[in-house]
Amino acid sequence: MISSVRGTAVHVDADSVVVEVGGVGLHVAVTPQVARTTHLGDTVLLHTTLIVREDALSLFGFESREELTVFGQLLGVTGVGPKSALGVLATLTVPQIADAVAGDDDAPFRRVSGIGPKTAKLIVVQLAGKIAVTRPAGSAGADAAASTAVPAQVVQALIGLGWSERVAAEAVEAAASDAPDSDRGSVPALLRLTLAALGPARKETVGG
Repeated sequence: MISSVRGTAVHVDADSVVVEVGGVGLHVAVTPQVARTTHLGDTVLLHTTLIVREDALSLFGFESREELTVFGQLLGVTGVGPKSALGVLATLTVPQIADAVAGDDDAPFRRVSGIGPKTAKLIVVQLAGKIAVTRPAGSAGADAAASTAVPAQVVQALIGLGWSERVAAEAVEAAASDAPDSDRGSVPALLRLTLAALGPARKETVGG
């Protein structure tokens, strides 16, 4: 695994740079922001991951380890490939991604080329509680990031009980929207409310 690359930029395109390391030029796919700020002859350090496919080896690079981590998390979302994940990071900063996920807001992801409404919703659902961004204590972003962990845990609990991820996520979202703040911030309370709403359909979904 190539986890980082440090060397001289010998070629720059709109979405990639070639970094010469020990006489070898490595083609690295990057966001347009990185490409715009990289000039020929610059010494660059990129945090990288190597994507291995049957027909290609592709190296993706980022300015920060945090961006690299989020890139990997995006790849874990159903329907998101390397190009789409890179597109998300080209369009949104890591804090913006974290805020959108925490706020259950898929609109920012729908603006990314190649990501449709269904995939945008999956990003919000499947990344809930997973993106950690260092923020000042008490900030709005910190509070939102903390609150999203509760619905995510309830969704996982429901999946363990036999409901599909889609049904569980929609039910938790509906229950949370009507719940008082005290219940919305408590896993047992929110789970109880969601189960009450799902109860009539439980036998059909779980099978018994």
